[in-house]
Amino acid sequence: MDRTLVFLKPDALQRGLVGEIISRLEGRGLKLVGMKLMRVSEELAGRHYAAHAGKGFFPGLVAFVTSSPIVAMVWEGEGAVEAVRCTMGRTNPVEAHPGTIRGDLGIDVGRNLIHGSDSAEAA
Repeated sequence: MDRTLVFLKPDALQRGLVGEIISRLEGRGLKLVGMKLMRVSEELAGRHYAAHAGKGFFPGLVAFVTSSPIVAMVWEGEGAVEAVRCTMGRTNPVEAHPGTIRGDLGIDVGRNLIHGSDSAEAA
């Protein structure tokens, strides 16, 4: 079984979508094996998004993810990384397919509800 990191961003919590998003991942056949409500420090956000450091959107991304609590989760299942990424949809909700979390519920690229690791190593 594979495992992957997922976190629900501040907008998911603020909009009351935590249950909806968890249900979609469970419906996909994934098993929730860990969950924590937490606040992300600027230091942790900087490490997590280090690949984007120096890009124009980086300061706003760090400010957003540290603005209020997130729900950090570990999901397990066959091909968990890919299953989560397909269920999330493309980063930009306008480009995400209907039926995906971001395609149905996302507002814009900066408020796209969910993060999922892009590889087993990153998870």
